Amino acid sequence: MRRLRGIGPAAILTLALALTCGSAASAQPLTVVTAARVHTLDPARPRAQGLVFDAAGKIVAVGTRGDLLHLYPNARHIDFGEATLVPGLIDAHAHVFELGINQLQADLSGTRSKAEALQRLREFARALPPGQWLIGHGWDQNDWPDARFPEAADLDAEFPERPVWLQRIDGHAGWANSAAMRAAGRELGGDWQPDGGRIVRDDQGRATGVFIDDAMALLERARPPLPPAAVEQALSLGMQAAVRHGLTGVHDAGVDLPTLRAYQRLAERKQLPLRITAFAAGDGDALESLCRDGLYQHPSGRLKMRTVKLYADGALGSRGAALLQDYSDERGNRGLLRMSPEAMAKAIAKAERCGVQVATHAIGDRGNREVLDLYAQALGENATTRDHRWRIEHAQILAPQDLPRLAALHAIASMQPTHATSDMPWAEDRLGPVRIDGAYAWRQLRDSGARLALGSDFPVESVDPRLGLFAAATRTDAAGKPQGGWHPQEKLTAYEALRGFTLDAAYAGFAENEVGSLAVGKRADFVVFEQDPLAVEPQRLRELTLLGTYVDGAPVWQREPAQR
Repeated sequence: MRRLRGIGPAAILTLALALTCGSAASAQPLTVVTAARVHTLDPARPRAQGLVFDAAGKIVAVGTRGDLLHLYPNARHIDFGEATLVPGLIDAHAHVFELGINQLQADLSGTRSKAEALQRLREFARALPPGQWLIGHGWDQNDWPDARFPEAADLDAEFPERPVWLQRIDGHAGWANSAAMRAAGRELGGDWQPDGGRIVRDDQGRATGVFIDDAMALLERARPPLPPAAVEQALSLGMQAAVRHGLTGVHDAGVDLPTLRAYQRLAERKQLPLRITAFAAGDGDALESLCRDGLYQHPSGRLKMRTVKLYADGALGSRGAALLQDYSDERGNRGLLRMSPEAMAKAIAKAERCGVQVATHAIGDRGNREVLDLYAQALGENATTRDHRWRIEHAQILAPQDLPRLAALHAIASMQPTHATSDMPWAEDRLGPVRIDGAYAWRQLRDSGARLALGSDFPVESVDPRLGLFAAATRTDAAGKPQGGWHPQEKLTAYEALRGFTLDAAYAGFAENEVGSLAVGKRADFVVFEQDPLAVEPQRLRELTLLGTYVDGAPVWQREPAQR
């Protein structure tokens, strides 16, 4: 083979790879994309200056700028100058419908007092027709001077007749007024409790207006259902927000069959701007569909479902996370299990029979232990030999003896860095100084050999993955407090954080052969930053300037040019 003048061995290898892609691929129009830096996340070639992809959005070459332009002189060329390309960012745990529908509801996020929340509700209600439910989200009593749960009476004074239903920021509690509780159609007082949930009551056994975890269903069933068109609108709004912030993929953690059908209709109309990995919501209709019809993937490659999302417990902020010992700030309360161990074991066995990946929400140390015990029981001796990729969603609080068990079971820790920086003002009050050492323990888990897939849990947290990169690398708030980071020994490096949002998130979704890194044969999903996320100070990660989001080589969002 005659050596090409001016082209190094790496470029010759790139050329050989490109020539072996087949005549059909080489006949398609090609695009060369170049930039000052390309962080490929491919261990075989971590750094490059460009990549080449065909009309179908498949990468056919990766290399230096000079080599690629020399090898592909007739290709379309896009140069991003001094910018940096990284693989498309994947949020490994989020809720697309909820992100979208929240844009159509009253937003109470960020309110600093109950009075401010009520003022926002008054303003939102002005545009509502008489009798229509006032639906909202985002309240967090931990941010208010009086950190106790609110009550129906607070809402009744403003809305005596209109039903009001407001989800807490974490989606694990709801606040209702008396009109909404009357619409539930049953007596909510007494000493009974629904399975997997809790009705908060006063000393006389009367419902106060707050419903935790599965008790929320009593109110959700009473509110008017959304029409299918509204579901599609909410999904579209959520996806557009995701690509605006640099996400090329989302693991949508909990989708029922009607919502999957809405996704499918959008996919058929080519209206999915990013890749959705949907999780079947519990042991319900979507899991039945997977067992009956097999694992699902749309021909476009932008929608799939092969995972079931189960719930072990609730959330720490509403004291629903299941703990091994009492909450430090509420004696006698150890949280709750949303599914009994027997029900979880049954659902896990069903998923295993159907070849469905299991992903289980577990926040408290008891919740995590229950899941680890059930996974060990179901997997048996096959835990280390099967490519099961079972996941624990959040893995937020772990007893010391349970921390190494994830790696031993080859279980993936699907974690959300911004949960730590949001919870740090009050988390130690909930757990005390000993248990907090096993909470939000990214470094301990990673060093134990567990794989970390990172996400945000939006809309509980912001959809912006830059905030996740920042939180993972600094463990501080936006003002840089506490100095040096909260429990700084658990920090990740910027590279580890980026890997958690790319290659490891892809692996957690059985997609590492398609996305997660920029390599020959993979999809041209990438984002463009003005700065280099692996070179800036960690404190500047939240300030990265996003220039564009690309899926299959096509822009799904681009920054508008600055006005002169």
